[in-house]
Amino acid sequence: MDISANALQGLQQAEVQLQRVAAKLASFGASSPDRANVDTVDLSAEMVALMSAKNQASVDLKTLNTATEIQKSIIDIMA
Repeated sequence: MDISANALQGLQQAEVQLQRVAAKLASFGASSPDRANVDTVDLSAEMVALMSAKNQASVDLKTLNTATEIQKSIIDIMA
């Protein structure tokens, strides 16, 4: 089990989620000039998704930092 690989995969998933939410928010009202028949965006759900992706990225970055510290410690012990 590679901690760094798992953290990087989590960061990629967070990025995909952020892009998905950003695209939904950016496309709101863009399909019709007179804003008729435009799908609505549930802002509360999108904010929860944004905060979730932010928290996921934060945890994954901390995991990467911890993995780096562990690798440094192992190298120091072996040297």
